[in-house]
Amino acid sequence: MTIRILIADDHAVVAEGLRYLVEAQTDMKVVALVGDGREAVRRAIVDSPDVVLMDIAMPVLNGNEAARIVRQRCLQTRVIMLSAYSDSVHVYRALQAGAAGYIAKKSVARELVDAIRTVHAGKYYLSGQFTDSLIDHVVHKGASDDPLLRLSSRERQVLQMLAEGHSVAKISEELSLSPKTVETYRARMMQKLEIGDFASLVRFAIQQGVTPLE
Repeated sequence: MTIRILIADDHAVVAEGLRYLVEAQTDMKVVALVGDGREAVRRAIVDSPDVVLMDIAMPVLNGNEAARIVRQRCLQTRVIMLSAYSDSVHVYRALQAGAAGYIAKKSVARELVDAIRTVHAGKYYLSGQFTDSLIDHVVHKGASDDPLLRLSSRERQVLQMLAEGHSVAKISEELSLSPKTVETYRARMMQKLEIGDFASLVRFAIQQGVTPLE
């Protein structure tokens, strides 16, 4: 049986490197390469891959939010998150979003193939370095410690686009919302997060890794 894989990464060189690693295996095939989270969701729905390799930091829609939608719309598809972040908070967020695996990008060459086979078999895969820190985070902190989880998935999508400099009109067009609804989401986010001005809201989004601004 061939494992069909979708690669989602906004860095073309990285995406091609992942393709090379995958297609070096006789039982794996890349069905598509995409460069942002929204396109990853669209292609996952169209192609129904077995596994999505998802960069956590992508424009338009980040990896966590894309993974959440993929898992809702494509029940048989498993998601492996690839990330430069190596802290327990980001791992926890990815698992909360429905990811079945999490690999630090510095370990991809060594762990990717095993991770794909593991999650395709219905199991979970975490790089060994994350296990102890994640357990500590869940036991001693949990979801209540994460300010992003105060927001709904739609609010987080709006937050990312605001932080990336998109206008209210552009956001309303992309998300099929009225401008008034986008403004309502912005006001509600600021209230939930106890943030008093728009600049601080954008700063919060960047600090929390909501957007891949570089």
